[in-house]
Amino acid sequence: MNTLFLTLALLAAAGWITSTLNLKVRALEDKAARLERRLGLVLDHFGIEEPEPAGMDEVRALVRDGRTVSAIKVYRQITGAGLAEAKRAVEALEAPAAAKA
Repeated sequence: MNTLFLTLALLAAAGWITSTLNLKVRALEDKAARLERRLGLVLDHFGIEEPEPAGMDEVRALVRDGRTVSAIKVYRQITGAGLAEAKRAVEALEAPAAAKA
């Protein structure tokens, strides 16, 4: 009986901790998104464009050659982006190339 009670108490505590952490992470993500929007407005106001990372010529060449997976890998290496972000960026590079074809 004591073992069952302890197990249930540990599960409840783990659930509470997990939900608390999820709420805090969500709040931090929202705050980061607001800061990114504000930074974007400041950059737009001053007419500052973010420089393109060095190595994008290689990514474009891989996209032109139809080597999408390699292009995503190289993009991630030069930018430090996550997989989903790199995939979106490479797909955005593919769109103008597909329109020209």
